[in-house]
Amino acid sequence: MIDLHYVATANGMKVAIALQEMALDYRVINYDLFAGAHLNARFKQINPNNKLPAIVDLDPTDGGAPFPVFESGAILLYLAEKTGQFLPADSRGRSVTLQWLFWQMAGLGPMHGQAHHFLRYAPERFDYPSKRYANEALRLLKVLDYRLAQAEYLAGDEYSIADMAVWPWVGGAALIDIDIAELPALSRWVKQVGERPAVQAAVEGKQTAVPGEYTQKHAVLTPEQWSNMFGENLLAASDIR
Repeated sequence: MIDLHYVATANGMKVAIALQEMALDYRVINYDLFAGAHLNARFKQINPNNKLPAIVDLDPTDGGAPFPVFESGAILLYLAEKTGQFLPADSRGRSVTLQWLFWQMAGLGPMHGQAHHFLRYAPERFDYPSKRYANEALRLLKVLDYRLAQAEYLAGDEYSIADMAVWPWVGGAALIDIDIAELPALSRWVKQVGERPAVQAAVEGKQTAVPGEYTQKHAVLTPEQWSNMFGENLLAASDIR
């Protein structure tokens, strides 16, 4: 059994997809991100960064005590190594998979996250950051389109944790006014991955489906919600001991 501490963001969805693909027994523990349910000492013991998702493996392979893992890319790698699935055994295949996994963690996720912040959440719309991150979000999707014109999946011929990491982020492109229909190789891959039964189970699951409040194109937050997501309450969580 694995406890999935979850919120239905792109990062949360990638872990839900991995757990479904690997046929692991897991329990979803949902958090209300806007209400600040993650900003407490109990969750900080699982993730010192007070961010979601995180997992706790109640049956780790070493037979020891329950083992917490935070950072979504690290979770995917941990699960792939635990199960021996979706990570090539050969050195080149493994390296290519990890290159695209780290690319998502270091580039696609942070840059799209900033685009979503300035285009959807910021109370004031400033031209420079909005344009800067919108352009970078589009550029990174073009990088994906280039790669997927060369290979069926990100790591080559086989579906991997790299695809699981990237796919949920591409799904949010429409919310920042990017039409991926203009990127044919990327569009082919999005459809192909989206048709996988495990992906559909994660996306449509009662406990893992994306609630409507997370898909508002122009979100309007209360002062308390803003503080929990981006402001003083989030900062104060770093002082919890």
